[in-house]
Amino acid sequence: MEKWRVISAQEHSAAVNMAMDEAILNSYVHGHTPPTIRFYTWKPAAISLGYFQNALSEIDLDGCALGGVDIVRRLTGGRAVLHDQELTYSIIVGEEYHNMPKTVTASYAHLTRGLLTALQNVGVQAEMAIPLQAYGNGAVKRKTSAACFDAPAHYELTVDRRKLVGSAQVRRNGVILQHGSLLLDFDANKTLSVLKKKSSTLLDVLKAKVVSLKQLQAPTDIALLQQELVKGFEENLEIATELGELSKSELEIMPELVQKYSSENWNLKR
Repeated sequence: MEKWRVISAQEHSAAVNMAMDEAILNSYVHGHTPPTIRFYTWKPAAISLGYFQNALSEIDLDGCALGGVDIVRRLTGGRAVLHDQELTYSIIVGEEYHNMPKTVTASYAHLTRGLLTALQNVGVQAEMAIPLQAYGNGAVKRKTSAACFDAPAHYELTVDRRKLVGSAQVRRNGVILQHGSLLLDFDANKTLSVLKKKSSTLLDVLKAKVVSLKQLQAPTDIALLQQELVKGFEENLEIATELGELSKSELEIMPELVQKYSSENWNLKR
């Protein structure tokens, strides 16, 4: 059995974090990298835009500058996420990997089950969300904001219908990159401060629809959470793992990618 590489949680800027994910993805495409699970945190706090989001119409650039919040555009789709008090994971693996479902939605659920198991092991009774949109004809599609965490997408993790983990996925040249945020704590006011369209209604929605481990009185120790997450992925993906670091080939392409994710041409391209 091929062992998956685990890269332990490290704190990086937004540009470095996104560059690392893409460096691993690109290296995997060329056969230089094993399937990888990476954990990371963010310093300073950053708002990441979904690949297709319009930055100027949805993000308050002045609010970000005032709050010391970086701006970065992800490779993955979806809506804006404020990365602050959280543990982020990324998974890079081939579409043809053993037992990997073929469709995006099914593979999303397959990878997310490891998160669900880990949360249950630390006493959090989370469940996979199946929003109204998933029920087919006749479903009501609720209006959402630019913020990712105001409503769960298919198979994201919730507790009492409040979103705890948000994830996104992209596929490139037969390789899956899925990454997501496990909220350790959550500040609805700070999230609202970096969004262009502010309202007391949206603030109330964020407070009502988002939950963090701290609010659940669950463990927030990053080392413990990483340990349990690795166990959850091993069990549900039927894999073995070993600790590792970025390879030489990944490190060689990092500077160019960091420059990309630091540039306004990329981050404000839409």
